[in-house]
Amino acid sequence: MSPTPILEVRGLKKHFAARSGLFEEKATVKAVDGVSFSVMPQESFAVVGESGCGKTTLGKLVLALERPTEGSILFEGRDVGAMSRAELKAMRSRLQVIFQDPYSSLDPRMTVAQIIAEPWDIHGLHKNPAERAKRLHKLLDDCGIAKSFLDRHPHEFSGGQRQRVGIARALALEPKLIVADEPVSALDVSIQAQVLNLLKDLQKEHQLAYLFISHDFSVVRHLCTRIAVMYLGRVVETADSETLFNDPQHPYTEALLSAVPVPDPAVEKRRKRILLSGDVPSPLKPPPGCRFHPRCRYAVDSCRVSDPALDEARPGHAAACAVLPFKDRRSDAALVAL
Repeated sequence: MSPTPILEVRGLKKHFAARSGLFEEKATVKAVDGVSFSVMPQESFAVVGESGCGKTTLGKLVLALERPTEGSILFEGRDVGAMSRAELKAMRSRLQVIFQDPYSSLDPRMTVAQIIAEPWDIHGLHKNPAERAKRLHKLLDDCGIAKSFLDRHPHEFSGGQRQRVGIARALALEPKLIVADEPVSALDVSIQAQVLNLLKDLQKEHQLAYLFISHDFSVVRHLCTRIAVMYLGRVVETADSETLFNDPQHPYTEALLSAVPVPDPAVEKRRKRILLSGDVPSPLKPPPGCRFHPRCRYAVDSCRVSDPALDEARPGHAAACAVLPFKDRRSDAALVAL
């Protein structure tokens, strides 16, 4: 019997009203437009895509910071949209977030001890001073933070140290799922590796599941077991990490992977970059048919009319493409995995 997903997203949509010009009528931005996926307990699931594809909005919907226009979100089998304020508060003790910018997400007036302990004050936990101190020191040890930092403020730390404080705060309530929104993109490359290794270690120790939001495939491959690729509000491909890197089945995924640097000079030399033509279409006026067809080198006439659904022709591997999926081919992008 397969385990029950800790998170299920079903047909999720989030549309915003906007104006495309000063004197023009209101238009609708379809930031998230029919997204479905599930995250299993203790799994690392990534959502990857360019800026503006809707991945951060998706994270806000999962955290119940935004209400969906349509669709449902089930956390531990319960519909988040049907929860009362009290039920949402209780749920958030098991669903936490790590923000992208470790400086703006920490209150500059609070010390490290106050920042990490704030979730306990909100939820009425660990009121006993001795118990609180013991729990606080354990979190510091887990996240690699020196105890001498307890009385310092965020501006006294480097970016990597601040992000460790943010991670410790997310762990304070012992969650089962953490939404990590670009948690290393603001850090130096050497510090990124340290934080990613920390997240992997914490996942094992605390039995965490991650919903990891990123634009960087090299970061995602290091941490995540399954990946969903988003483009203009929709998921265009899902697969486990190794399958996606070895055999991408959507032209957008193929192009993104071709831009990932390869440390082997011989492989990098014979690898061809796929340069996408044009810019990402405006979400106010997405193209008809397949949303990627204006930039796709494989597009045929039907792509301009028909919008393909996410088709799982192989177990666990689905792609929203009418031309390429599951054909006998070996793309240049697949050399990333060599």
